[in-house]
Amino acid sequence: MRIGVLTGGGDCPGLNAVIRAVVRKGVKEYGHEFVGFRDGWKGPLENYTMELNLETTRGILPRGGTILGSSRTNPFKIENGVERIKQNLADQGVDALIAIGGEDTLGVATKLDSLGVKVIGVPKTIDNDLNNTDYTFGFDTSVNIAVEAIDRLHTTAESHHRALIVEVMGRHAGWIALHSGIAGGAACILIPEVKFSVDKVCEWVESRFKSSYAPIIVIAEGAIPQDGDMITKDSELDAFGHVKLSGIGEWLARQIEAKTGKEARTSVLGHIQRGGTPSAFDRVLATRFGLQAITAASEGDWGKMVALHGTDIVRVPLASATEKLKTVPLERYKESEIFFG
Repeated sequence: MRIGVLTGGGDCPGLNAVIRAVVRKGVKEYGHEFVGFRDGWKGPLENYTMELNLETTRGILPRGGTILGSSRTNPFKIENGVERIKQNLADQGVDALIAIGGEDTLGVATKLDSLGVKVIGVPKTIDNDLNNTDYTFGFDTSVNIAVEAIDRLHTTAESHHRALIVEVMGRHAGWIALHSGIAGGAACILIPEVKFSVDKVCEWVESRFKSSYAPIIVIAEGAIPQDGDMITKDSELDAFGHVKLSGIGEWLARQIEAKTGKEARTSVLGHIQRGGTPSAFDRVLATRFGLQAITAASEGDWGKMVALHGTDIVRVPLASATEKLKTVPLERYKESEIFFG
């Protein structure tokens, strides 16, 4: 069998580990051939490929990003996009696709599966918000990067007696903010799932200063104040209809300074969170996902996504990954509130 592999959406630590595992097991155990489609769904749309074999995937395990490249291309927003994909797959002699990606990439894969394209999905997102899998690879790495930044910021915050706000990724789900905030000893954690009171945040800030500690506030980029809206960079939308987020940290810093008289500064971690080498946990999880994905393809179990349930890698319906977002449950958030202030 000849199998196409692509990575879509934002780059993420662990993508190369999946590619390596798929190819290694696919070649050595099943005798498959592989073709890599470059830059997400742009690859099968434009017949943009690279060779995938044991040689081209050697040494990529510890590398961040993706050797295949990525993009946020949506073939369903392009004229004759689906027909072009089907034709290019046929021209390449590709029997099936393994799509590695998040909500948008797997959403396209689900639609293609319903239209007769043989697809297996692998879940990827640093936000950890894909449904029907306990964890996605990339999340652990991003949390560790955020925690390291918070640890470093504690010392400079205390030296200058100022409040520091750490803005992390999380459009609709606050998993990164929650985990990094708890691990980093934040004075408060603000997530998209729970609108926050600026006055309450200021109380926590002043409480932390009274105990001779400089407060660190961890806020997800999609967090929303009780009497406001999501802060956006501009009104431009990407190919999947997502607005560009930017500025909630800076906005909150101005509010804190105005209401408390304390100096406040913001650090936006941005793309730093998903760059660089993957953690050991993410390397192992991504590898296990890749091994199970190629097994599912070899068994012809199309329309499935590999997922982590407990410590087991299982197969679930591909469509279930995008049925709803996996957001932070209110009770999980409330657990952390004892440490606020």
